[in-house]
Amino acid sequence: MKLILLVAVIASGLMGLTANAAPAPSPCEQPAAALAGQIAEILGPGQARLTIHNLSTISNDEIPAIRLLLERDLKTLGVVTSGAESANAVRLTLSENQREWLWVAEVVEGNETRVAMVQVQLGTVRQTEAESGVTLRKQTVFITSDAVLATLENADALIAVEPEEIVIYGHTAEGWRERKRVGIGQKRPLARDPRGVIIPSPSSDGFEASVAGMSCSGSYQPAVPTGEWTVRYRESDDPWPILQTPSATDSSASLKAFYNAARNYFTGVITPSLGVDLPPFYSAAVLPRVTGAALLVNGIGGKIQVLENGALKPVSGTRDWGSDFAALHSGCDAGWQILASGSGEAMSDSLRAYALPAQEAIPVSTPMAMDGTVTALWTAPDGKSIFAVVRKTANQGATDQYEVDRVTATCN
Repeated sequence: MKLILLVAVIASGLMGLTANAAPAPSPCEQPAAALAGQIAEILGPGQARLTIHNLSTISNDEIPAIRLLLERDLKTLGVVTSGAESANAVRLTLSENQREWLWVAEVVEGNETRVAMVQVQLGTVRQTEAESGVTLRKQTVFITSDAVLATLENADALIAVEPEEIVIYGHTAEGWRERKRVGIGQKRPLARDPRGVIIPSPSSDGFEASVAGMSCSGSYQPAVPTGEWTVRYRESDDPWPILQTPSATDSSASLKAFYNAARNYFTGVITPSLGVDLPPFYSAAVLPRVTGAALLVNGIGGKIQVLENGALKPVSGTRDWGSDFAALHSGCDAGWQILASGSGEAMSDSLRAYALPAQEAIPVSTPMAMDGTVTALWTAPDGKSIFAVVRKTANQGATDQYEVDRVTATCN
């Protein structure tokens, strides 16, 4: 089904699947909850620094998910994990013997250190992990010291959107190298975490990009020996594209949303109208269904909802999601999955794939560590990969690095 048909279906009511599926709980949920209970009994309500040291055969890709589970359960019991300013500390060591995992937490409160411990049978955990249907893989595209909001690969060029500039990279034997940098005339103050989008132009040989208050476009003119890019920009409050697919035979089909330039989220106003009032949101993604499509939105209050069958409904199983997600056409299981970042401002973030057959997000991959904080996430034009921007926080006095990764999935 062409995505242009998906937009028509969305506008007419978003008809799709309604079948329910049972969730696949993480094997780490029970031990995390048990350990959180012991820690909370020792500390009582308050704050504590949490560090995790892995000496077991658990993959390091799993550590962000374990941290998220433990932080969530501690918060429910009144213990909030905090930064270096807290006097209390929880030092968790993950180890194992031949039969079981051993999770040992040293709980430091003032001058006193007490120990909490849980045990998990290895057989049950490994059987559950083997049932994962998707494996995520990432490939670093390039690294820069400049904040990147979005990128687009176009023939032999890569275009990066920054808060105040458009940067054109050319492909060389050593990878992407900067060829041209154009200021876009940004005049207004930007939010702390600005956003941007970039999509192929209808002819597929250029691009269209949006940053708060600015609209940009670019086109490529072949020439001898290297060719040249022309970039144009103007002030604009036009809506930004959520879904767009250029086609050689059809005009571009697009679903657009108005962006709040003074903040860093969308207002909830969509064009064309879907007939349902949406809340202000950070992210949105269209999920193809057997008989139509569904629109997934992440409200600014952290509530994930799906617009389907003409109604906006809450989605369960998303309490560990961050503000960014994107749809991926992996071909596994139902064909499409949602990749979501972890919740919170994590120094080491993660991505995980979820199936969404109805109103429940079901994890279908183990978390993949991203070695930094995911600041942007979007679907490639062909739908077969996801691009992620990861901010790697530098030591004091040094400059943060921004890594752009391509994420793909393979079926297990």
